[in-house]
Amino acid sequence: MSRNIKGGVNIINQSFLRVIFVALIFLRITTNHTTLANKSHSLHTTCNKIDHKTMTELNGGGNNLFGFLDDLRTKYSHQPTFLQAVEEMALALEPLFLDPDKGDFYKRAFVAMAEPERSISFRVTWMDDNGELQINRGWRVEFSSVLGPYKGGLRFHPTVDDGVLKFLGFEQIFKNALTGLPLGGGKGGSDFNPKGKSDGEVRRFCEAFMTELHRYLGPSTDVPAGDIGVGGREIGYMNGQYKRLTNKHGEGVLTGKSILFGGSPLRPEATGYGLIYIAKLAVEKRLQKTLKGMRCAVSGSGNVAQYASQKLLEYGAKVITVSDSNGVLVFDDGMTQDDWDAVVHAKQVNRARLSSLEGKTTGRYIAGQTPWSLDIKYDLAFPCATQNEIDEDGAKLIVKNGVMGVMEGANLPTTLEGQEVLRMHPEVIYIPGKAANAGGVGVSGFEMSQNAQRLTWTSEEVDGRLQSMMADIYQQMEDAAGPKGTLEQGANRAGFLKVAQAMKELGWFY
Repeated sequence: MSRNIKGGVNIINQSFLRVIFVALIFLRITTNHTTLANKSHSLHTTCNKIDHKTMTELNGGGNNLFGFLDDLRTKYSHQPTFLQAVEEMALALEPLFLDPDKGDFYKRAFVAMAEPERSISFRVTWMDDNGELQINRGWRVEFSSVLGPYKGGLRFHPTVDDGVLKFLGFEQIFKNALTGLPLGGGKGGSDFNPKGKSDGEVRRFCEAFMTELHRYLGPSTDVPAGDIGVGGREIGYMNGQYKRLTNKHGEGVLTGKSILFGGSPLRPEATGYGLIYIAKLAVEKRLQKTLKGMRCAVSGSGNVAQYASQKLLEYGAKVITVSDSNGVLVFDDGMTQDDWDAVVHAKQVNRARLSSLEGKTTGRYIAGQTPWSLDIKYDLAFPCATQNEIDEDGAKLIVKNGVMGVMEGANLPTTLEGQEVLRMHPEVIYIPGKAANAGGVGVSGFEMSQNAQRLTWTSEEVDGRLQSMMADIYQQMEDAAGPKGTLEQGANRAGFLKVAQAMKELGWFY
């Protein structure tokens, strides 16, 4: 949150509220970890459930399988979202940890992966339109360079802190590994909120942010991209400042750039398109169906949701919902092309809320709800908004209403409790974000290749490579899962094994 140096915002009240919020989250995660260690059935059913085979059972008989995570839990108890990502990954890797020959190596490698190679924090000072000085916090978590330069987006949102960025960076390691491209994992951002800011304020903030960050970047070192709150406008401003500061004009140190100065065709569309390409494969191979006529709930209304919806319409599916943080737009008979155009114009041009479209589309707007809280039927769920949007109740509701698949367009949009519900229903296809939304970073990698070659590929070439990459990721999931595993398990295991093997061959871990 910005701090006004001149005039005096009530920092004490803001800090007090933040402390209360963190304390509540800490209480939640502490309760969760108490459940894992306690053999009481009543406690287990009251507190958060982690997996169909509970940590309690795994820790029984003196065989504390996940005890190697205790140090992480103690050190980072104030970062519950990061711990959630670590535990979700660990559960999928259980068979590897139990391997009699390599289990100990995999445990030690996992703990090493969960510690960033370095975390950078800095102050960002900028001037608002009233001539008053503002201060925000900025971070870059350079998590893993095992497979290549640190790669991951920048997020500008008031909820951003080092714990959120560690969660995102940890996920990014394995997502990037699945692409097959030489990319490490990282994440960065600021607690700056671009909403409600003028173009001039956003530009001045982006320039100040890049002034602090630029010394850590390089095409073979660290290459950020966009994320929530960071689109083409923000990437352009930061790229312009980098060029001013360094006098280096051909380096691809940011991806998601305009096509005018080194961007790639289809980069804005890539995450949403890739999500639907992998969903199409899963529906065809696991359900023996096609997307045509399927009712699809999409959450969010940013780039991922927009272009996932566009591709669903292209395949003949019915898009039933899109949403933002204030409510959900429901299209009972499916979104039309005119509806899609209206949503995109509202978000990309007017930067308006979906409530402004009430009466202007065929949809009905419902305030204060999400696609996962509404009692409506659909076949496929595409959470594309933010982390932890599908909780236990939401997962139970969509399963009750007959959902056939959940494909994550956002990063970790399903809580641990929600994941547990999905695992109890193996007939529901569940593809985690590290696989399902890898199209975005994949095309970022393609942009880096184009920058290095001083070439621009055609849209058709990029789209063909994207489809091929998503097909390869799907096959990696199938292969790593084996005949009895799930696609979720396959995604986590395939990414982990690639990074672990690379660490060993580099001599970084043994």
